[in-house]
Amino acid sequence: MSDKQRCQWCSTDPLYQAYHDTEWAVPNFDSDRLFEMIMLEGAQAGLSWITVLRKRENYRQAYDGFNPEKMARYSDNKLAKLRQNEGIIRNKLKIESARRNARAYLELREQGIEFSDFIWQFVDGQPLQNAPKNLKQVPASTDISEHMSKALKKAGFNFVGSTICYAFMQAAGLVNDHTHDCFRQLPCQKLAPKIT
Repeated sequence: MSDKQRCQWCSTDPLYQAYHDTEWAVPNFDSDRLFEMIMLEGAQAGLSWITVLRKRENYRQAYDGFNPEKMARYSDNKLAKLRQNEGIIRNKLKIESARRNARAYLELREQGIEFSDFIWQFVDGQPLQNAPKNLKQVPASTDISEHMSKALKKAGFNFVGSTICYAFMQAAGLVNDHTHDCFRQLPCQKLAPKIT
């Protein structure tokens, strides 16, 4: 794997490289998976992504596989126990957002709105293709991530600021920000759904 040209951000860490090579910028249309992804992006706020990536399996265990129905029913006592869990980031507000965001997710569903449809509407169901020359050309946020952030907050979510939303868009494949020299740039571009 080391002979492949990758985006500069993923370093030489095998876990980071595997994430970069198989997940990042791959278009994802699964509502439950997207919920997990935006929860993890929110957990990352103020930290490096590799920190969260190393704790992802711990998060899956702690949050019942990111099952929104279970998470929405978490008691205050359960949230307090989660704050003692050394396998996750023990930030009180981030942990409380797990229940809040699960409830917001289910509220959308009750309104007949699938989370995937809600998220993908911001790019009209088609991944944006950027192919930046280098990391300096990759923005931290955009007008689209700002619109997404406002819509998610209005729907009851938190830890969904514009920068978090843009990182989520990159991770979930709403935008392909693999640099033009990265071996994953073209394959991810080809994963875009065909327009009928």
